[in-house]
Amino acid sequence: MFRGAVTVSLDSKNRLGVPARYRDALLVNGAGRVVVTADPGQCLLLYPLPEWEPIEKKLNGLSDFNPHTRSLKQLLIGYAHDTDMDSAGRVLLPPMLRQFADLEKSVVMVGQGNKIELWNEARWSARMTEALAYNSTDTLPLELEGFTL
Repeated sequence: MFRGAVTVSLDSKNRLGVPARYRDALLVNGAGRVVVTADPGQCLLLYPLPEWEPIEKKLNGLSDFNPHTRSLKQLLIGYAHDTDMDSAGRVLLPPMLRQFADLEKSVVMVGQGNKIELWNEARWSARMTEALAYNSTDTLPLELEGFTL
């Protein structure tokens, strides 16, 4: 559903202009109703509401007695913000979420299948530099064994 990366600008009212290729998919899947939340990688995650609801249900089913699952729930559900895309295809990003991800004027939107990641431009660039510095002696995760492009 969502793929590719694009840099967009926040407007003076901290609204994110969603590019047409993402906007159309958000309108089809959820009528423009989205949930924006924090990600442990210090970016934001933007989900169409129907994609977010089963994730939230799974998270709510996790135990609060385990400190790791409780922390994950606090991050993902605690920061979750429901919003609607406006008629101009913009999404308002609340101050707390912008601060969490250190989003300023330029925001990198990265399609990730059922969601869109929103990155601080410098942090995204550093992350891609790190990803390209892969060393062939590094151990691949088991789920990537035999994966080819």
